[in-house]
Amino acid sequence: QVTAKTAFLFILPQYNVSVPTADGELVQYHYGLKDLVTILFYIFIAIILHAVVQEYALDKINRRLHLSKVKHSKFNESGQLVAFHLTSVIWCLYVVVTEGYISNPRSLWENYPHVYLPFQVKFFYLCQLAYWLHALPELYFQKVRKEEIPRQLRCIALYLVHIAGAYLLNLTRLGLILLLLQYLAEFFFHMARLVCFTDENNEKLFNVWAVIFVVTRLFTLTLYILVIGFGLPRVENQALDPDRGNFFSFLFNNILFRMSVLLLVCLFQASVMWRFIHFQLRRWREYWNEQSSRKRAAATAKQQAKPPKRDSGYHENGVVKAENGTSPRTKKLKSP
Repeated sequence: QVTAKTAFLFILPQYNVSVPTADGELVQYHYGLKDLVTILFYIFIAIILHAVVQEYALDKINRRLHLSKVKHSKFNESGQLVAFHLTSVIWCLYVVVTEGYISNPRSLWENYPHVYLPFQVKFFYLCQLAYWLHALPELYFQKVRKEEIPRQLRCIALYLVHIAGAYLLNLTRLGLILLLLQYLAEFFFHMARLVCFTDENNEKLFNVWAVIFVVTRLFTLTLYILVIGFGLPRVENQALDPDRGNFFSFLFNNILFRMSVLLLVCLFQASVMWRFIHFQLRRWREYWNEQSSRKRAAATAKQQAKPPKRDSGYHENGVVKAENGTSPRTKKLKSP
């Protein structure tokens, strides 16, 4: 029994409470320090799953493609993220549909703070934190190039800050919708990279990703404005109460603070869109340069394939004759 209790501490979420409802009692969860033990266990599970995907899927495909070292590293990164994002999108979509967060948008801010979480919501957040924490040692295990490490560290840090922030500040419902939108766009991006590695001329999926990226950015900005600008200021309990998980909803009564937060959100989304536009312009520039170089190469090959221009007249016994039959050579005049 002692072993079983210790095992449950690693495997199952802790801090379960019975919340009275109209139909009886409902078991829900809140967070605490014991969550770190559960996250640690699932970090090891994520490392094992990472190695399985690498060994039995990505390495076999790499042997057939014969990619360079740079493309090999990017292919492994995109392959791992495609598997993760696809799983997360399906899982997150199931959670938000079954919990009714999509059918009832008001639930994103009603009854804030959302201190008590359903089992599947808390377990989803613990697994997400475990995955992005496991990505740190994977930088060493995968022997990532030094030039790529700062970019990947920024990406990991941003995900950890957003996921941990939504979890600790009791904004888990809003965080689920934002993660769903983000993971959907990321899935198509890394899928397009994988297709491009197998066929460099096939960039149709990049165009699909571009459309989905713009749509998800618009939905993300709309959600921020809806929840922060209109939802949280209408919460009944506006008093600062850290014991009940109400950390900052009282601040949203101040219009200056609310507008400052929205301005920061808009600036961040604008910077993301600027990087996206810069990426698209660079990609189109490379595409048109490649097309123009191909056209020049084809024109050069066509000119070289043309037969050489022959002299006027005709040849007879190796001597060029004029059209009237006379020799084109100038005759020497005899001196008288």
